Amino acid sequence: MAIEKVFPMTQAGKDKLIQELEHLKSVKRKEVVERIKIARSFGDLSENSEYDSAKEEQAFVEGRITTLENMIRNAKIIEEGDTVSDSVTLGRSVTFVELPDGDEETYTIVGSAEADPFEGKISNDSPIAKSLLGKKVGEQVSVQTPGGEMSVRITSIK
Repeated sequence: MAIEKVFPMTQAGKDKLIQELEHLKSVKRKEVVERIKIARSFGDLSENSEYDSAKEEQAFVEGRITTLENMIRNAKIIEEGDTVSDSVTLGRSVTFVELPDGDEETYTIVGSAEADPFEGKISNDSPIAKSLLGKKVGEQVSVQTPGGEMSVRITSIK
């Protein structure tokens, strides 16, 4: 029997996934079924691009529903009390300065299920997070990125 992957996330992240799942089940699924009905009414399905498109969307929606259900079922909630430490851990925000040019960046380390770099949330599986996990304020860390190696100094952890 395969071991299920655990998805670490905050309660807010889990709530967001639940909300997306409910939307897909109650709204999107019905919209896609309606599109399929309309496309079928056009006749010959062998050359019906609307039907093919609707079926592809249905497959995507059903796949996403399955993925979300799995992530929610295997969620491990990161509690605020779990992150009381002076080192970088899952669920904490870390600010660092890139060396030598000094560009400051702040990210919250979250599970892959709720990662969103545009909101400053990076996955614990990302190269930056992997390099920072377990480190403390003041430490200089070498980070391997797809663009090459960079050095950073941690300035704060919240």
